[in-house]
Amino acid sequence: MTRRSVSIARFALAMAAILMLADVDAQCVMCKAVAEDSAAEGAVGRGINQGILYIMAVPYILIGIFGFFVVKKWGLVE
Repeated sequence: MTRRSVSIARFALAMAAILMLADVDAQCVMCKAVAEDSAAEGAVGRGINQGILYIMAVPYILIGIFGFFVVKKWGLVE
């Protein structure tokens, strides 16, 4: 592989890592309604939001691991 393709691959991985660091509040409409109603009673709403983020993160982690092995097999990672 050329230096340029390795540099591009590293830049793409760095940009992907930076974009994944954004603070995200992801809730469906029903989950948001339950969280708002239960916020006055305690910290249940925060737990619901964290659970949604956890479920959302798992596919991205699996795709990232798969992508790493594909890139490693093609020789882009030293």
